[in-house]
Amino acid sequence: MTATRILVTLLWLTGVAVGGELRAAEPRPFDIHDFLGLKRIGQIAASPDGKQVVYTLRGDDLRANKGYTGLWLQDAVKRGAAPVRLTTDQSHDGSAAWSRDGRWIYFLSDRSGSTQVWRITNQGGDAIRVTDLPLPVGSFRVSPVGDRIFVSLDVFRDCDDPACTAQRLETAAHATATGLLYDGLFVRHWDTWSDGRRSQLFALALDERGVATGAARDVTAAVDADVPGKPFGGTEDYTISPDGTRVVFSARVAGAAEAWSTNFDLYSVSAGGGPVTNLTAGNPAADAQPAFSPDGRTLAYLASDRPGFESDRAHLVLLDLGTGAKRALTAKWDRSIAEFAWSRDGKTLFATTDHLGQHPLWAIDVVTGRSSAITGEGKVESFSVAAQKLFFTQSTLSSPDDLYAVGFGGGKTQQLTRINEAALAGVQLGEYTQFSFAGWNDETVFGYVVKPAGLKAGQQAPVAFVVHGGPQGSMANEWHWRWNAQMLAGAGYGVVMIDFHGSTGYGQAFTDSISGDWGGKPLIDLRAGYAAALKQFAFLDGTRSCALGGSYGGFMMNWIAGQWPEGFKCLVSHDGIFDNRTMYYSTEELWFPEWEMGGPEYENPAGFAKFNPVDFVKNWHTPTLVIQGQLDYRVPLEQGLSVFTALQRRGVPSELLYFPNENHWVLKPANRVEWYDTVIAWMNRWTRTP
Repeated sequence: MTATRILVTLLWLTGVAVGGELRAAEPRPFDIHDFLGLKRIGQIAASPDGKQVVYTLRGDDLRANKGYTGLWLQDAVKRGAAPVRLTTDQSHDGSAAWSRDGRWIYFLSDRSGSTQVWRITNQGGDAIRVTDLPLPVGSFRVSPVGDRIFVSLDVFRDCDDPACTAQRLETAAHATATGLLYDGLFVRHWDTWSDGRRSQLFALALDERGVATGAARDVTAAVDADVPGKPFGGTEDYTISPDGTRVVFSARVAGAAEAWSTNFDLYSVSAGGGPVTNLTAGNPAADAQPAFSPDGRTLAYLASDRPGFESDRAHLVLLDLGTGAKRALTAKWDRSIAEFAWSRDGKTLFATTDHLGQHPLWAIDVVTGRSSAITGEGKVESFSVAAQKLFFTQSTLSSPDDLYAVGFGGGKTQQLTRINEAALAGVQLGEYTQFSFAGWNDETVFGYVVKPAGLKAGQQAPVAFVVHGGPQGSMANEWHWRWNAQMLAGAGYGVVMIDFHGSTGYGQAFTDSISGDWGGKPLIDLRAGYAAALKQFAFLDGTRSCALGGSYGGFMMNWIAGQWPEGFKCLVSHDGIFDNRTMYYSTEELWFPEWEMGGPEYENPAGFAKFNPVDFVKNWHTPTLVIQGQLDYRVPLEQGLSVFTALQRRGVPSELLYFPNENHWVLKPANRVEWYDTVIAWMNRWTRTP
């Protein structure tokens, strides 16, 4: 690089001298390289005295094409204190938990070549390995009394110890024959083929140094189920009593019906293993997230009421462990709880829920069940309860997550970190606005619009109309790490997102209304919301618009292609359902289509045919980009290939972006660059005027 070019670059980064006056450089639009340069704060944990908070921080390495994580420590007392990096090893470090005395931080790390539990002092220094098991650790909890550590391992249930499983895997890896024989479902789940192993909880004793010693004992051996549940279960699926004597865990013991059952129950077992007791056998729906009260007398957990419906309202139940009496604490509160935790005095439960396009933190009185919001706009991603305050991470549509503190009663929040402040310096983000309109049956429906940064008064922008997945989900006020609205706004698009009927956070009846009506009320809302946005926001140019969505949003793209073909200049269909009938027989979690379509396909074929994109291919003429991952077993590869085949055979301009190493999401940094580059290029091709 020449000296002149270096000078020009420095002036661009720092400011421009004009007539002897140094002026700040014009802010630039947000792009994929800015996006990948951001750090993502993850799970947080407050120290027992509430003076420090440890958190996981993730970054992306584009050159290595992978993410990395490390632990950071934030002083919560000294105002303006800078965060301190706790682990510096070039590995994945995360899932931090404090020792009872606050001197040690336990965490998972793969620095030894296998994911094991390590610990480090709250002053940093060299980490000490706590477990040295022949299998990688999936999750862990340290007993409140410090005598044991509980870890989850994937094992063959007929093996006596983890070493047996490790040896069997080693033998299979070198076998000439590679066939797998199945006699039941799941054959594959999310992005992995089953090899016969189950996730199980093992207890190990801790010596005076805090290092695991002796044999690992399977405390969940009595149940034929995954603990934690797969594919996304973690420490929220099990808990240890305050005195360290018992473990309560959530498990689905469904036998041959596992692939179409949502009946998770709570089981209690001695911390040393042995017989189990089913605490919630009377509820045929899901019971989850057990948590002991600080005095150990009460067990709080989440329960739903309708078997087979994974998006049923999750409400809090309190179980008196002395009498066995159960009390539905939030049965009359029309919100579904995502996660919760006890206060230190046991008088309050703190919880997060979707709520009118936000995801706030609430305080719930243990006696009355009365709830009050602690935080306002934005999405609370994670939180930790200290003695006198709450720590939480929060994002909005225009700001990635940072760490905050607030009192138990809410009020003024204190921002503790500004993790991406430097990375976003010089970047202009789009302003966002929530709006409402009359949707199906004249009911109020909400949406968001994001304005392109730097759009001048009187100018118009093409439209990116984004439809969320789920379908029981929400395009809420959050910094989305996959479908990021600022990425599209940075490319010059006005972004429109609608929380159509079926979305979460507007009451359970609103969420329920999509079941059996995938192409009805939601499409009415989308059409009405699109029209309302064009009317309310003059900068949106409805003559140059593209619609895009993934999962259910991909289904909706395929449905729009046949039902609203004149609506958009182009479509982007990511992992979208093409044929509900063949989808039923190739997806893995059968409870989902059976609830949504009214039973198994062979019993109710009309339910699967009612809103089926394959039956309206004759109407397709909108240019469409199809995106599909090979490892997507939720909406399998053949669905995306079928969409592309139909488009090509119809002569509709179309492209297929295929990822052989991605699942239902696109996670690898280089693939995320290719995803956004391809999507934006496709949209530009059809929406930009010459």
